[in-house]
Amino acid sequence: MAKENLKEQEKLQQEKVAESISKVDAFFNENKKTITSILCCLVVLGLGILAYQHFVRAPKIAEALAQSYQAQAAFDKGEFELALKGDGNTLGFEQVIEDYGSAAGESVFLYAGLCELQLGNYENAINFLDKYEGDDTILAARAISAKADAYSALENYDKAIALYNDAAKKADNAYAAEYLLKAAVVCEETGNTAKALETYKLIKDQYPMTREGQTIDKYISRIENAPAK
Repeated sequence: MAKENLKEQEKLQQEKVAESISKVDAFFNENKKTITSILCCLVVLGLGILAYQHFVRAPKIAEALAQSYQAQAAFDKGEFELALKGDGNTLGFEQVIEDYGSAAGESVFLYAGLCELQLGNYENAINFLDKYEGDDTILAARAISAKADAYSALENYDKAIALYNDAAKKADNAYAAEYLLKAAVVCEETGNTAKALETYKLIKDQYPMTREGQTIDKYISRIENAPAK
């Protein structure tokens, strides 16, 4: 009896499979033209994407990188105006961004922002740095700190302090001590000595082997030994 039930179940399953296959065949036959058209469109789209990547985007990226090479060299020499604006023969970061956007890499926004910062164009620096979306943690922290420098120069000290702390959290390494020190100095200069002292001690506790950590005692002493007002 059990064997007969098993055979009956197998027969029902086979009938269901056959029915499903029949439905698929019927659907395909009824919609053959539509399905074929969709498949052709997908093939054409895929080929189009491959062609764009190979014949358009890849050459554009190569050209953008080549154009930004001279700007990078000028930046490394401290020639920030030349790096930003170019000299008529080679492009600066500003023109590279206008012509190629991020095709030359996200770093062009960072370098353009750093150039503007060095040249004292703080609003422009912030605008470029806001557009930087690189994945490198160290460079991302540097971009945040550079924005803080710009806001500090514009006397927006609360914003600057917040960004220095953000940069320290982003870096979370030896560079963090540098950003925390900047935040603490701004706090101290703007009268928030309690917050400055707290940050100085944070550097001493968490980053004692950094350059900032090895000299932090003088900052702590300056506040703790300051005459009462």
